[in-house]
Amino acid sequence: MTSQVTAGSARGTAPGVSPGAPRDDLLRALETVRDPELDEPITSLGFVASCTVSSEGDAQVRLRLPTYFCAPNFAYLMVADAYDAVSALPGVRRTEVVLDDHFASDVINGGVAAQAGFVRSFDGEAVSELHGLRADFLRKAVMAGTDQVCRPLLTAGHDQAALLAMTLGEVPPSRALQRLRERRADLGLPAGDDAPLVIDPKTGAPVQADALPLHLRKAKVTRVSIEANSGICRGMLQHRYKNAQGQGETVLTEDAGS
Repeated sequence: MTSQVTAGSARGTAPGVSPGAPRDDLLRALETVRDPELDEPITSLGFVASCTVSSEGDAQVRLRLPTYFCAPNFAYLMVADAYDAVSALPGVRRTEVVLDDHFASDVINGGVAAQAGFVRSFDGEAVSELHGLRADFLRKAVMAGTDQVCRPLLTAGHDQAALLAMTLGEVPPSRALQRLRERRADLGLPAGDDAPLVIDPKTGAPVQADALPLHLRKAKVTRVSIEANSGICRGMLQHRYKNAQGQGETVLTEDAGS
């Protein structure tokens, strides 16, 4: 049975919230929480089974995942990030985030509620916190984003030499470009208008001409891999929960763009 451990946030005597709109506030907060591997919001993926907030400011979020055995480190990150995002909302007095139907639900729910961290939650099993894992996946997101931004430029007639000379400020605005900027900023990498378009996601250094063809191939492979995994996870989630739509879920159509 899944633990339902309620943890009060450190917001003290925050004022109550009025009925109605706060649920939208919860969903907007949860949209900032991403699956670390898929780099998509847990809302659009369908991972939010429900979210409610009382007039007194007590918020509850229930999460679900595609399988019973989804990696516990990924699951922990999502539950912890959801807890932090909801607890930070003005007017939320108490936050409860419950992961359902997962083999480590009790450990994860209890650890996040106690703010224990991953190592203490999985005492004797985990050897380090998850900062390195988060950074690794952000670097993959930067690589995938590089492909999403560079492919249209190459299609429009720019050659690879032009990509090397371009800065982020010279790229036409797009959702993909904004997302790339955000992921680079999350890693502390150059993300301003004067930053090079193509950089090493580990060091932030510009990619050199002789390394660019391989870099772009790796970026494409990374993007395709993430999109494929996303499709598989969506399919498994729909099968597991008999197509019951999650809160804020985005239902993809066959002709949806990447």
